[in-house]
Amino acid sequence: MDYKQAGVDIEAGRSFVEKIKRDVQSTYRPEVLGGLGGFGGCFQLPSGYKEPVLVSGTDGVGTKLKIAQELDRHDTVGIDLVAMCVNDILTSSAEPLFFLDYLATGKLKPQQLAEVVQGIGEGCRQSGCALLGGETAEMPGFYQLGEYDIAGFCVGIVEKSKLLDGSQVQVGDVAIGLASSGVHSNGFSLVRKIIETNNLAWSDRPKILAGKTLGEVLLTPTQIYVKPILEALKTDIDIHGMAHITGGGLPENLPRCLGQGKSIKVNLDSWSVLPIFQWLAETGKVNSDAMLETFNMGIGFVVIVSPEQAESTINWFESQKIAAYSIGVVAEGDGSLILA
Repeated sequence: MDYKQAGVDIEAGRSFVEKIKRDVQSTYRPEVLGGLGGFGGCFQLPSGYKEPVLVSGTDGVGTKLKIAQELDRHDTVGIDLVAMCVNDILTSSAEPLFFLDYLATGKLKPQQLAEVVQGIGEGCRQSGCALLGGETAEMPGFYQLGEYDIAGFCVGIVEKSKLLDGSQVQVGDVAIGLASSGVHSNGFSLVRKIIETNNLAWSDRPKILAGKTLGEVLLTPTQIYVKPILEALKTDIDIHGMAHITGGGLPENLPRCLGQGKSIKVNLDSWSVLPIFQWLAETGKVNSDAMLETFNMGIGFVVIVSPEQAESTINWFESQKIAAYSIGVVAEGDGSLILA
């Protein structure tokens, strides 16, 4: 017997590496040392920092992958993977430097996973970080044929004096919500349960979605906020705190950027809820509290600024083609989110 008879195709692995080389190299920054194929990726720290702090983050895409696999569409979930990691470290005001991925599958299908890596490359280009390397594991008997899972890890850098840790947020500061592109990459176990319970198909076209299929809308990749945020930090906008709205929605994630002794009052009527969330609530008979605690409800990222800068901050992000809303105010409290 040999490895191929046991279910692991080494030749397919080589073919896969050849397919992804160009996408990987297209993400390289000047600080990347060496190339694809080594045992480790090498990255030289950028110059100009007095007290550089490295910020790291890791995440996956979750059961959104099941939709991609059932529809045999794999070009967007890689963007989700990068977004979930880089948006997280961005909340510390860190610039993403490099990204690593881990792909595991039951049987390596080079074209399928090459499409995944194409998405990862696109996410890295959108966030300005290098795809420094990765690992592909072929695990027959562990995953079903056609199934795969992906995880990512990124490292960013920030000057220590500019690191956001919650202490900069003041009572009276205003929360500016930045629009999400859709469901992003959280809550898909509930999404899939709603679809299954109602005997629906990914190809269905609910009227509220204006002619788009459920699969098309739900696979919309997570918005990456890195470049507009980093550009905003170079302007006169003084950002006191940031939050990435992921699993747990606004109630769990927004208070994470506050210092001790502070809460935040949020007005749920201050932004436009996307049609997909209205459809999920109605079709699944999901109450408003459960929706808010599961989904981003149209707000994917929040920045905290002084009240004097609220209007200019909104104007800045709208000039970057990101809808922005004044959604709440910081108050004294116990670290909770208060619905106004």
